[in-house]
Amino acid sequence: MVTKDQIVKWLEKSAAVLDKNKDYLTQLDSAIGDADHGTNMARGFKKVMEKLPSVADKDIGNILKTTGMTLISSVGGASGPLYGTFFMRSGMAMAAKEELSDEDLLQLLEAGVEGIVQRGRAQLEDKTMIDAWYPALDAMRTAMNNGSNTVEALQASVAGAEKGMKATIPLQARKGRASYLGERSIGHQDPGATSSYLMLNALLETVKE
Repeated sequence: MVTKDQIVKWLEKSAAVLDKNKDYLTQLDSAIGDADHGTNMARGFKKVMEKLPSVADKDIGNILKTTGMTLISSVGGASGPLYGTFFMRSGMAMAAKEELSDEDLLQLLEAGVEGIVQRGRAQLEDKTMIDAWYPALDAMRTAMNNGSNTVEALQASVAGAEKGMKATIPLQARKGRASYLGERSIGHQDPGATSSYLMLNALLETVKE
């Protein structure tokens, strides 16, 4: 079971980890993008932190939707609309909930990722954040079907995301700014897949505490 407090803590932890890794994410993005992914994500989540106290007592769906709207309005580039849609969709899926079962947690992530796919039209191996999310969801689903508890399922999910993130290195980008580079995009890790991994790992760390 995941509580509302844990969801709030997850967002706080995500903000901290994205801020800590902003130079690293921007460095990854400077190789194949606009060199702003780290600063954009850190700025967006800083805004989320400012907004969070006003909705922390609301239900989980409301908290996630507010996060999504804040990211859409404050983050430039592609990552704002994509991550914003992730949280908007996950918030809609978790409307009125005060705590989440393991199935709810999986549904939250699935709804969010569905939103990313619809918004960004990316497929597996396009060298985007989807390359981290799909294996993460598959691993989580499998772990749950095998009777894993919340922490074990999230550990499997984070391992899947990490593997997917590293698997973007040899890929040629077929979406977004990186696709303009053609073969020159090969050999670089996708920044969006990296920030997705960091956020999922923040969720695991929150639930483990």
